[in-house]
Amino acid sequence: MIKRRSAVRVVVASLVGTSLEWYDFFLYGSAAALVFGKLFFPTFAPLTGTLLAFATYAVGFVARPLGGIVFGHFGDRAGRKTVLVVTLVVMGVATALIGVLPTYSAIGAAAPVLLVALRVVQGIGLGGEWGGAVLMSIEHASPDRRGFTASWPQVGVPAGNLLAAGVLWVMSALLPDREFLAWGWRVAFLLSAVLVLVGLWIRLSISESPLFASVAESGTKVRLPLVEVLRRHPRELLVAMGARIGTDVAFYTFVVYVLTYVTGTVKLPREAGLAAVLVGSAGQLVLIPMFGALSDRYGRRPVYLAGTVAAGLWVFAFFPLLDTGSRPVIVLAVAVALLAHAAMYGPQAALIAELFATELRYSGASMGYQVAGILGGALAPIIAIKLVAATHTALSVSWYVAAMLTITVLALLAAPETAHGRLQAVPRQAAPSAQHRAAAVDGGHVG
Repeated sequence: MIKRRSAVRVVVASLVGTSLEWYDFFLYGSAAALVFGKLFFPTFAPLTGTLLAFATYAVGFVARPLGGIVFGHFGDRAGRKTVLVVTLVVMGVATALIGVLPTYSAIGAAAPVLLVALRVVQGIGLGGEWGGAVLMSIEHASPDRRGFTASWPQVGVPAGNLLAAGVLWVMSALLPDREFLAWGWRVAFLLSAVLVLVGLWIRLSISESPLFASVAESGTKVRLPLVEVLRRHPRELLVAMGARIGTDVAFYTFVVYVLTYVTGTVKLPREAGLAAVLVGSAGQLVLIPMFGALSDRYGRRPVYLAGTVAAGLWVFAFFPLLDTGSRPVIVLAVAVALLAHAAMYGPQAALIAELFATELRYSGASMGYQVAGILGGALAPIIAIKLVAATHTALSVSWYVAAMLTITVLALLAAPETAHGRLQAVPRQAAPSAQHRAAAVDGGHVG
């Protein structure tokens, strides 16, 4: 019973902290779509300004692997809990500073430079956050509930997105455009400082991962975890990246680019796109853990594959539904898209974490997840804008998303099924035999 209460406390701490981190990250994405082009790149044409705003948005994704390397190293060397506290502080401070950043009209070219610098810091913080939150959850979980337990940090994504879109939607709805652009958008960023204090209070109360504690006590910690990941787990790293990339492209098309498309192409006010994202994100709060639980019963790969195929098909209906200009239809389009995404995202954390041995899990899972983000979420809105500008049709975006989802399908077909194996450390000096791998799984390995 005590162990169960400890696991629940860890899940709550991971969920709250991850929600706050993703609130910070998505807040920037929503602001890039809605206001940053006007405030930080006002000397350019509207389309170019939006592209430049999304370019600064993409910088955060490029910085995430750096955060994964740095914090992954310390997470495998010093422990998961310490890193989770540090990443939350890093992210919160950077976001709050964006809220007081002077715009181009006040300090000229220095404004976008400072914006990019703070976005880099955001990316570094988030790059270390995801792996720690997932690992703390899954390494405290009972063997038959790892998918369900690891899915809760994933819920932080729609929760953070919901909070970010909700705050911006309220401010946008209450204020006229002039006041929203002048100061209204800053309120959402400054709220981060308050929310971080709540997250820190919760995270400081949890215990270290028992599996990491076992590694530390046995003296099997690895001196250079990332080097060992590349040496021992190259296939698993590629599988993790491939499984992630299509999911990422689909998601950022459905929740970030949709804001640009609805306002720029469909010519509806920004509240229409934000409302659709709010409804879809609210549904994911329930759907992600549901699909995580289903992956415990039926396996990670079948559930993940079903979501990938569904997203690949729905993306061809997505833009025609947006083009109707009907607000209820737009909500339906986004909600169904995020239902398919939830089927991928629910089992994703467990699948990626289970690919790697305990003493390398933070570095391996973080790198597999974050490197794919450069090719996925970082470029997806930019590529979508360029494709529509070049082809004058959103069908090109649908084919782009479908192609990226095909990569995910291939990665999942190459992945081992890890749902029912053991999750424990692999002795560094003992390479597992094929017979052992068939008997028990620790990310495709045995302890």
